[in-house]
Amino acid sequence: MIYNVLANLAKSILTYRNRMDILNHHYIPNEPFIVTCSHKGWVDVVALGVSLYPKQIHFMAKKELFETIWTKKFLTSLNAFPVNRSNPGPNTIKIPVNRLKEGKIIGIFPSGTRTEEDVPLKRGAVTIANLAKVPIVPAAYKGPTNLKGILRGEKVQIIFGEPIDFSKKLKKEELQIETKRLTNIIQQLELSLN
Repeated sequence: MIYNVLANLAKSILTYRNRMDILNHHYIPNEPFIVTCSHKGWVDVVALGVSLYPKQIHFMAKKELFETIWTKKFLTSLNAFPVNRSNPGPNTIKIPVNRLKEGKIIGIFPSGTRTEEDVPLKRGAVTIANLAKVPIVPAAYKGPTNLKGILRGEKVQIIFGEPIDFSKKLKKEELQIETKRLTNIIQQLELSLN
């Protein structure tokens, strides 16, 4: 309920005066999948959610965001779930794999942090996709990183790449190769945005 209300509100704000471009939306599969995106600030989280709506994304979010009861309730109502980045346990993998098996979409910002710098992607997204046997849809964001940029009317762009197939079980060294490949694809998608 809250997800739908906020997604529609965010969509009306981001698409006001045609300020949002969603490129290659035809790559989005009908089956469960993981969407991975570059991460510069909170706006890219909202923009990614809007770009896939009415499909709902279940975002992995750092556990520190769930420490107060109000933020925990709010984030949970938006399908987000906590991840301990400094000490990842079995639930770090188990929760997203189970949600994928339930037919959900998982959103992961694999750099693990908001940054303007290129960071090698953590292996989590590829590991989860491999275990759940679902594709990864790479994505990149370009646009404002804060409310001020939105209010100034800066253009928002989301671009999707072709889904990467993970239907076959991969070995550990293959997971590392696929992680590098995913990193490169997301970087190329970013460079393609003008």
